[in-house]
Amino acid sequence: VQLVESGGGLVQPGGSLKLSCAASGFTFSIWTMSWVRQAQGKGLEWLLGISSGGNITPYEDTWKGRFAISRNNAKKTVYLQKNNLKVDETAVYYCAKGGYGTTELGQGTQVTVSS
Repeated sequence: VQLVESGGGLVQPGGSLKLSCAASGFTFSIWTMSWVRQAQGKGLEWLLGISSGGNITPYEDTWKGRFAISRNNAKKTVYLQKNNLKVDETAVYYCAKGGYGTTELGQGTQVTVSS
């Protein structure tokens, strides 16, 4: 299993992010995929999952309408988008193979929200 996130970097407060996760080594199209983030010194924060058929599950009600998750099974890629980023959303963002609590995460991509 290989999960490679990209699209991180420095973003100004109020800016947007679009992250990608390219998957390989397994049958991507049949797996739920998730996004997770971890701020420095804090635990994992589970954001959303998307099923093989495209059904979306926010893992906390807080995330409803704040993040967008999508997937392209032909490209074996899952995406995460968010607008209006805040400084406290600085974190390493990981994609994960499976739903809430899975231990199969990518190496992560750093998103730093700062002016």
